[in-house]
Amino acid sequence: MTTSHSPLTTTTAKRLAPWLAAALGIALATPALADNWEGTFGAGATYAPDYLGSDDYDIQALPVLNLTYGDQLSINLRDGIAWHAIRQGNWTASPFIGYTFGRDNEGDISRFEKVDGGATFGLRVSYQQGLWRYSVAGSTAVSGDVEGATFSGSAALRMPISERTLFTLTPSVSYSNEKWTDSLFGVSAQDSARSGIAAYTPDGGYWRAGINATLSYALTPEWTATGFVGNTYLTGNASDSPIVEGLGSDWQALTGVSLTYRF
Repeated sequence: MTTSHSPLTTTTAKRLAPWLAAALGIALATPALADNWEGTFGAGATYAPDYLGSDDYDIQALPVLNLTYGDQLSINLRDGIAWHAIRQGNWTASPFIGYTFGRDNEGDISRFEKVDGGATFGLRVSYQQGLWRYSVAGSTAVSGDVEGATFSGSAALRMPISERTLFTLTPSVSYSNEKWTDSLFGVSAQDSARSGIAAYTPDGGYWRAGINATLSYALTPEWTATGFVGNTYLTGNASDSPIVEGLGSDWQALTGVSLTYRF
């Protein structure tokens, strides 16, 4: 569940909600634990592709949830549940339970089988240096229709422009292995027969490079408005898939706004 994935929609939030709610329910079981939580929640809208590789865009609802429990635990709808098991100086190592997006059968691929997303297990290592935070992560799918493993690296710049305004810039790169690529970009014989699109089996993984930028303005100490833009480029066996080459696009852009409340 990295930032370079497709944006979090209302449908995906509903899929994530049960296991995130269960984890939060355990954590808030006693008042003593509840007092140690802080974070933000809110909502917004994003204009993004229907699915990874599509060139059809829609306006979609965007739920926002970011929670932290001291320095030990963080929960958010994009990166999942992370336990910051090791902290040494500026280094942090965090095992996490995440979620990988599948692929809905809509639009150009309405005759394809739906690919259900599912849970992932992974490890993220990060290093803080001044305004920059560098991180690398690897994860493997453990449920749903997606198989294989994916790896990512990012460098996030958080630059205060004024007391109320914060700018962030996050270039990233990721690699997904052959099984992962086949889950999302392969065209089975059955899908080919139903849709008329040529069958396709990737013979390797693919790289994805992207960059995201956000600008946040604190309306009050509690309320913050944020605007964001981003773009991702698909390469290799993902780019060669008929889903992308024939029906979609290598370039995956998004833009949106959100309003959040800090507690």
